[in-house]
Amino acid sequence: MRRLEGKVTIVTGATMGIGRAVAKAFAAEGAWVIAADIADQDRPGDQKIETRRLDVADEEAWASLAEEVMRRYGRVDVLVNAAGVIGYEPIHELTTAQWQRVLDVDQTGVYLGMRAVLPAMRERRAGSIINLSSAWGVVGGVGVAAYNAAKGAVGSMSRNAAVTYAREGIRVNAVVPGWIRTPLTDRQPADANERVIGATPAGHGGEPEDIAAGCVYLAGDDARFVTGTELVIDGGFLAV
Repeated sequence: MRRLEGKVTIVTGATMGIGRAVAKAFAAEGAWVIAADIADQDRPGDQKIETRRLDVADEEAWASLAEEVMRRYGRVDVLVNAAGVIGYEPIHELTTAQWQRVLDVDQTGVYLGMRAVLPAMRERRAGSIINLSSAWGVVGGVGVAAYNAAKGAVGSMSRNAAVTYAREGIRVNAVVPGWIRTPLTDRQPADANERVIGATPAGHGGEPEDIAAGCVYLAGDDARFVTGTELVIDGGFLAV
């Protein structure tokens, strides 16, 4: 049997990169996937993947999506908060608007996602929430002040939710990617990418499928005793 057979899952940031890889991996493991993103998505070509437009910073949009999923499937088994943006400004150059944009998506979007699905999970006393953090949520990076702050908060929020809802059968974990080849990192300055990859003991970056594999594990029953942790997938970057 496939590891996520029949599970109802929501994956945000599903247009590209890590979110897209997670949606495809979940469907391959037998899950029903609601692939949500603010950007328009290509037709998935997989009957187990449905696309929805979602601004993760929009409270009403989350409520509408959760209601639709419950009406259609009667439950939500897994949520993956993979949507994210990055800003490169250091504090002295960072405007309030730039700060707020990153926090709206990377921090508030995670909070709203968890809040939207928790009533359904609490009712069934079961569920898995996976929040995408970053190595920059664990250690400081040059510039990226808002991103550092937001991703650090993701880890804290995940631990808080894990201990708050553990007795109700709900597991909450964070995944901490290192440098991953995505459209986002493709747009970064080449020298910035080279610095991070050069500091990675594995000697190369990762692929979105590496993160998706970790999410499949955390979403499934093999991880039934795993909650409140940060699964680091970074080629050894944080071990140095």
